[in-house]
Amino acid sequence: MVVKIKLLPHQILGKKIIKWWFDLSDNQNTLSEFLLAFLKDKPQYSGLKEVIISIGEGTKNVNQQVQQGAIVDALGTTGDTNIQGEIVQKLDKLSSDTFVNVLSKTEKVAVIGCEEIERPVIAGTSENHSYIVLMDPLDGSSNIDVAVSIGSIFGIWKRNSLENVDEATLLRPGNEQVAAVYIVYGSSTVLVTAIDKSVQGFTLDSTTNIFMHTHKDIVIPQECPYYSTNEGNFEDLEPNTKEVVLSLRNSYSLRYVGSLVADFHRNLLKGGVFLYPGDVKRPEGRLRLMYEANPLGFVVEQAGGMATTGKERILDIIPEQLHQRTPLILGNTDVIKKIVATMNN
Repeated sequence: MVVKIKLLPHQILGKKIIKWWFDLSDNQNTLSEFLLAFLKDKPQYSGLKEVIISIGEGTKNVNQQVQQGAIVDALGTTGDTNIQGEIVQKLDKLSSDTFVNVLSKTEKVAVIGCEEIERPVIAGTSENHSYIVLMDPLDGSSNIDVAVSIGSIFGIWKRNSLENVDEATLLRPGNEQVAAVYIVYGSSTVLVTAIDKSVQGFTLDSTTNIFMHTHKDIVIPQECPYYSTNEGNFEDLEPNTKEVVLSLRNSYSLRYVGSLVADFHRNLLKGGVFLYPGDVKRPEGRLRLMYEANPLGFVVEQAGGMATTGKERILDIIPEQLHQRTPLILGNTDVIKKIVATMNN
């Protein structure tokens, strides 16, 4: 005797959701699995997997603090001022300490430069300590207390094993980077890697606390629907730069969060250009070359975009100081070429 069981509608839906979940999981690798496969036959990147995995582990800790915010007293300021002359937020210090700690423990990183710390942190000098990491551990500090997207940025260079490990070791142009990573803490937590002309995105699964490969082979779209800039600085811009902004207003939609990582991430996935040019008050620019412009410039170029000061390629700048500032324009190549032409007319 065969007994047929009739499923109720909600039971059928439940089975479909479970099947969809397992099908989705079968098509996704974890961050660790992806790096293991991608770097397998690339001996020049030996040790890089451990460096990026450590960033992912640090991200989980920072993400937890960001999500809990005021509940764990993670909001507000420490009362200190950093080397940039900015008030230090509690999450700034926590993020800086977290990433310095996890990167040091890899025994693959020789030296760490950080936007929040005046002097670099020497993590090790053996031949195994073969990487240099420069980072903005928490970008968008002004948005921390109001639950708006923030992020972390990392540039990774290969160390020359014959040179001393000191501050001068870090003064390398962006075109010598071997990888870059950034994280967005927003509606979801997304980690993006750029290595060897490959840009990949990984989303933190809140149920397993594992980064899953969700954005494969990221390429900036050809269409450019958005521009991102601080319109509040318009009156301080040079005449040619004002002309650029006026042209962008007439051609594209403004999207500006005030968090570099959040604006950059949207433009990378949807198409767009980000501008923080120099102005009459700060002709040298406001963003940090080594901690922000170089890593994101590397990412956008790997994804088919462009990064410039308006006069020269970001990645070709020879740094003179660790905390050096720069104008920054990055995003869709065709639009940026027009911007540069107008600025230098």
